[in-house]
Amino acid sequence: MAILVTGGAGFIGSHMVWALLDAGEEVVVVDRLSTGFRWAVAPQARFYLGDIAKPTVLKQIFAENDIEAIIHFAGSIVVPESIANPLSYYENNTENTRRLLSAAVKAGIDKVIFSSTAAVYGLPDKPLPVREDAPLRPESPYGQSKLMSEMMLRDTARAHGLCYVALRYFNVAGADVQGRAGNSAVGATHLLKVACEAALGKRSSMSVYGTDYDTPDGTGVRDYIHINDLVDAHLQALRYLRKGGGPLVANCGYGKGYSVLDIIEAVRRATNADFRVDYAPRRPGDASLVVADSTLAKQVLEWTPRHDDLGVIVNTALAWERRLEEQATPDIDDLRRRLASGF
Repeated sequence: MAILVTGGAGFIGSHMVWALLDAGEEVVVVDRLSTGFRWAVAPQARFYLGDIAKPTVLKQIFAENDIEAIIHFAGSIVVPESIANPLSYYENNTENTRRLLSAAVKAGIDKVIFSSTAAVYGLPDKPLPVREDAPLRPESPYGQSKLMSEMMLRDTARAHGLCYVALRYFNVAGADVQGRAGNSAVGATHLLKVACEAALGKRSSMSVYGTDYDTPDGTGVRDYIHINDLVDAHLQALRYLRKGGGPLVANCGYGKGYSVLDIIEAVRRATNADFRVDYAPRRPGDASLVVADSTLAKQVLEWTPRHDDLGVIVNTALAWERRLEEQATPDIDDLRRRLASGF
């Protein structure tokens, strides 16, 4: 039986596909390529170019493949964009998750692993780390759209016997330690990728939003988790569901934080590049400090992080960025455009 990965051509999804293949799984990918790339999908996976919002797409996939479980990454993830255009986030994240769950129930698929976010917590009341039972008060339509999807999973499980794991990610960073995948987004908003691009001269400067937070250096502090550790948590979630595990919501992070300036300094040390940094006011929806308590994932899913090291996170991200830089020839750029359009 196969595992369906929605959004499998994106940053996290492409890593997930490689991890599943490494584990000997049969993998089916569906992606509309709005932000992902066809070339990012491992060639051993079966690929469908399509939008899960269209019932015919899922109907075809379920008819042509024996799907055991769904790992659902497809969605929009930029907090400021969600504030500017909330309805598109409720459509792409919440409504499309509803469509996917409806199709899964009809097809008799009873295992779902959902890509959620620490944004469901909003601004924490207490000192960190944040546990799963903390108050859920999203500050942005992005966080709200993910929380609504979690609620749909819960209710679908009660009504139809669905088994699911919702993993609340903290800040996902780095790139595949084997160099097969990385963050290839155009116009990236992830802090580490932006810093790597600035250090390598791909952008003239980068911005820091907010220097007056109640943190040691005044900039926001986040829990950065290496992408390989994150996808391994999904593998563990799949094993958990196969063993009959019930509905679970769990954090994915390391339990410690680095500030925006910490990340910038780490990139400067790794590249010996002194790139320009501009300072701007805070953005709406940004919390000062968010760090995970991932005890539940470690205990219930038996998840053991292996890359909890800022140097590893930064160096793998830089290695991938350099690889993209080396490939940035007119022929490769043209090929990427044609692959992304479904050529």
